Amino acid sequence: MKSIKWFDRGGRVLMAAGAVVLCLACQQAGAEAWPAKPVRIVTAAPAGGTADMLARSLADGLTRQFGQPFIVDSKPGGFGAIAVQETLAAPHDGYTLLVIQDGIASEAPFLAKQRFDPFKDIKPVAELARGGLVLVGNPALPAKTLGELISYVKAHPASVNYASYSTGMLGHTMGLQLNQLAGIDMSHVGYKGSPPALQDVMGGHVPLMFDGTATSLPLIKAGKLRAFAVSSPKRLATLPQVPTFTELGYPALNQLAWIGVWVAPDVPEAIQDRLRAATRKVLESASVRDRIAELGLDVGVPRTQAELGASLRTAHDRQGALLKAIDFKPD
Repeated sequence: MKSIKWFDRGGRVLMAAGAVVLCLACQQAGAEAWPAKPVRIVTAAPAGGTADMLARSLADGLTRQFGQPFIVDSKPGGFGAIAVQETLAAPHDGYTLLVIQDGIASEAPFLAKQRFDPFKDIKPVAELARGGLVLVGNPALPAKTLGELISYVKAHPASVNYASYSTGMLGHTMGLQLNQLAGIDMSHVGYKGSPPALQDVMGGHVPLMFDGTATSLPLIKAGKLRAFAVSSPKRLATLPQVPTFTELGYPALNQLAWIGVWVAPDVPEAIQDRLRAATRKVLESASVRDRIAELGLDVGVPRTQAELGASLRTAHDRQGALLKAIDFKPD
């Protein structure tokens, strides 16, 4: 009897081990078959926004690679929360992807309550593009360099404002940092998005703004805005005449944001791996790299998911410290 019981228990152990092997084999087979049907790419940007344009470049490249349609679905609003919730509501099978900026974890948590944890409920798979902000101003300003601008602000205490695309985000806090580092006192004016803020800068209502390169670049090239400095670690190929803040003595303003493709963390690892490799292949395309450069961005760096997660946490903690210093309260 003992030997029978031993055999029965051992049999169950062997069956359990076999089930694990079978499950892993099924996951591998599913990954090799992925994608077997159309894939939806949800983006938080409105149509024509930077993340939307990157998502469409990614979709085109993946469609060519796999022969299955990758369809971009724009879900703007809620500081990215609507797009995230749309992604999480879908089956976590690799057929719903998310393209969104890193600010969903580093900035958005300070701006509104969220029904998800951006560090646990979504997971970055690959970085698509990265870029800094550019300090732009109305061309009528007498200052033509950052040094001259700082002198101008000091000569007009408490009377120079700067705009940002949203209160509490990087375009706001970089102005706070410049105030502190340069000993000046610019006042912040928050807007709901870059377009209305840029209109007021060009109209002379607010003289300055920290903005993303993708939206400012065409206006700088058209002479409608003057660029003083960029927060990227090196000069932009599209704006070679504009120095970095680091060059000008403000290395603390060397800050980048990145846009990437994300998934729910329980999407099978094998599918995540296949998606990451395919994304890197898309980014090797000359036409995609040219498109990214036209937006004033750099092609994403091939970092591991652990490295991407660590960068999110670092940016989140830095942003939180800056907002805490001014006792920031979301609207």
